[in-house]
Amino acid sequence: MKKVGILGGTFDPPHIGHLIIADQVWQQFELDEVRFMPNYLPPHKEKTLTSNTERVEMVKNAIHDHPAFSIETIEMERKGKSYTYDTIRLLKQREPDTEFYFIIGADMVEYLPHWYKIDRLIELIPFIGVNRPGFKRETKYPIHFVDIPYIHISSSMIRNLIADGKSVNYLLPEAIIQYIEEHGLYGKR
Repeated sequence: MKKVGILGGTFDPPHIGHLIIADQVWQQFELDEVRFMPNYLPPHKEKTLTSNTERVEMVKNAIHDHPAFSIETIEMERKGKSYTYDTIRLLKQREPDTEFYFIIGADMVEYLPHWYKIDRLIELIPFIGVNRPGFKRETKYPIHFVDIPYIHISSSMIRNLIADGKSVNYLLPEAIIQYIEEHGLYGKR
């Protein structure tokens, strides 16, 4: 059975932290593939600063050179609030011969009790949690944890740097930096 990891997020913008998480989980869990799944309308965050098309394009640019990375646009196609429970049910219906794993950061592990239908979701799909500075691994849910190098980068930090006119070199793949510059995203304050 094919083993596929799903890494969801707003990816506003996708950064090297996302790529390191996906690559480490892919290797350590011996997955066949990791799909980056941009949210259409994240239930726990405010509206994104960029359009859905821009976020999808940035993800495509970020993952284009990895042999096992791809993009999953099921939440963009489905529209509405991006509840993981609804998405995973749909994915499993579409691909019954695939074993899916949902990849989350330690910040989301702490937030799991607030997820939509979490008790039913946790029965649908195994979760893989990755460590993140400042967050605990303690949870009542059966999470498989993976140790990855600590990379303390967030999309909001990158947006703030760009807005302040500062460099984001090495925090983002070069292709993303070019895309942001070409499209004037996250403008200066």
